[in-house]
Amino acid sequence: MEAASPGSDVFDQIVMAEDRFHGEGFQEGYAAGSQAGAAAGRSCGALHGAKIGSEIGSYLGFALTWQCLLLKHTDEKNSKKIRALDSLIGMIKKFPYEDPTYEKLQEDLEKIRGKFKQVCSMLNIQSDFRASTERASLTF
Repeated sequence: MEAASPGSDVFDQIVMAEDRFHGEGFQEGYAAGSQAGAAAGRSCGALHGAKIGSEIGSYLGFALTWQCLLLKHTDEKNSKKIRALDSLIGMIKKFPYEDPTYEKLQEDLEKIRGKFKQVCSMLNIQSDFRASTERASLTF
């Protein structure tokens, strides 16, 4: 314990120690919590960003593949499909991958998903073809 200065009371130091320790504990806890929160936020953001990137990458691969297939057989029916694919590809290329603070990120992502579903409908392809890791079970 610190030595009492000539003008201070030893009892005041004892009484004020609780306040001082409480304040120091709060500051240490706040700093540790901020650091842990930032680390958890980075981890969550990286995971969410990877999922979005994977989803959009699969849409782009799908669109480019179908574009190549349809360009071999151009007719009026396929030209509409090709225009829809071109629109989807354009939307994906304009998507701001590098800017996580982009205000319309979710809105643009929903537009891309909608365009993808439209293209799938035009191509008579089921748009929800997620691979499942769970085994399908039969129930009777």
